[in-house]
Amino acid sequence: MKDLKHLIYFEELLRQAHNELVAQACDEGDLALAYNCSYIPEPLLDVEGCFSVRLRAPGCTSPDLATYYMTNRSCSYSKSILERAFEGGYNFISALIGQECCTTMNRMEQYFEYCDLIPNEKFYFACIDMPMKKGEWYAGYFRRQLEQKVTGPLAERFGIDFSEEKLREAIDRHNELCCIMTEIGDMRMAENPVITGYEYHVIQLVTLTCPKRLIMDKLRETLEELRKRKPDPKPWFRARVMVAGSEVDDPAFTKLVEMCGGIVVADRYCFGSLPGREVIEIRPGQDALDALAVHYMERNECPRPMGTEATVHRRQYLYELAKKYHAEGIILENMKFCEYWGYERAIAGKWLSEGYQVEGAVPTCQIETDYANASVGQLRTRFQAFVESLEIKRLQSPDD
Repeated sequence: MKDLKHLIYFEELLRQAHNELVAQACDEGDLALAYNCSYIPEPLLDVEGCFSVRLRAPGCTSPDLATYYMTNRSCSYSKSILERAFEGGYNFISALIGQECCTTMNRMEQYFEYCDLIPNEKFYFACIDMPMKKGEWYAGYFRRQLEQKVTGPLAERFGIDFSEEKLREAIDRHNELCCIMTEIGDMRMAENPVITGYEYHVIQLVTLTCPKRLIMDKLRETLEELRKRKPDPKPWFRARVMVAGSEVDDPAFTKLVEMCGGIVVADRYCFGSLPGREVIEIRPGQDALDALAVHYMERNECPRPMGTEATVHRRQYLYELAKKYHAEGIILENMKFCEYWGYERAIAGKWLSEGYQVEGAVPTCQIETDYANASVGQLRTRFQAFVESLEIKRLQSPDD
C-alpha cells in the first residue's frame, strides 16, 4: 500500500513527550494538563486555553532512580514515567490529574508533588477517586470529584474558564476527533484493510499526546487519504488478532506482532481506542459536566472493579469486540507487576479460550511485558507460534 502522507511526521511526534506541537502550544500560551489514566475526561482538560497530554516515557530503558523510590516490584510503566520526570522530561506541564487506579500509579503521581519535580510555582496535582460501581449516585459522586479536584482548583489557580459554553465546545471538538478515529478504526473490519494496526496505533497515540487543535487538519487529511487508499491485491497478513491489556504505548509492540504475520485489528488496552473514542452524548436536561461524568464512568472497561458482574461483563466485551472486528485470536498482555491486569489476563485467557460464559471460544495468547519491550526475541517466538496456530486452525476449519 502507498505510505500515508503524515505517518513519518506522526512517528516523529511520538519520540518524546515534549514534542514539536506541544512546544508550539505552550509557546502560544496554552496550559499543558497531563494525565495518566483513561478514567480522566479528556475534554475537561481540552477546554479553551488548555490541552491534555497523556504521559509517556519513550526511550526510557533504565528507571534506576525511580526504582529507588518505588522498589523493584513496581510496574515499569509507573517507574518509567517517574524516571522521565526526574530527568526533566515533563517540565512543560502545568498540572497532573491522576486517578486512584492502583497504589503504584498513585504513588508515582504523588512523587511529582512530594519531590517538587515540576519547576512551576503554580504546578497543581490532584488524584481523583473513581467509583468502583456504575449508576446514577456514583456518577454524581464522580462529578463532585471533578468539581472539587479539577475544575474548581484549576479555575482558581490558572483562571481557566470551565463554563457550560466552554465545556460544550470542548466536547464538540472531542466528538469530531472521535468520529474521525472511529471511522478509521472501523476500516480494520474489512477483509483486506486499507490500514495496518501499526499505522492506527501511531495515529491513536498522537491524538492522546498532542494538542488536538494542532493535529486535527492532519487527521482530516489522513481520513480522506484512507478513504481513497487501495489495499494490496492480496492480504499481506496470515491471521487477524486483537490486543488487550495494560499500557501499550509503544507502536513497536504492534509492529512486532505484524512482522510475525498478524494484523492487529482491535486495540483494547489502556492507550487504545476501544473503549475511548466514542462520541460523548449530552442528553436533554443534562449539563456538560454531568455528561462527562456519566460517559467516562459507563464506557470505561478498566479491570479495577473486580466484582463478579463487572468481570463477566468485561469478558463479554472482549468476546464481542473479537467478533465485531473478525479477530481470529486475542493477545492478552499485562505489564509485569500490574496487579489488576495480571488477574485480568489470567481470568480472561481461561474463560475465552474455553468459551466460559461467552457464546464461543476464542484462542488466546497470554504474555507479560515490561515497558521497554526488552524481551523482543521471546515475544517474537510467542507471536509467530500464535499466528501460525491461528492460520492452521483456519485452514483446517470445515467452513473454509
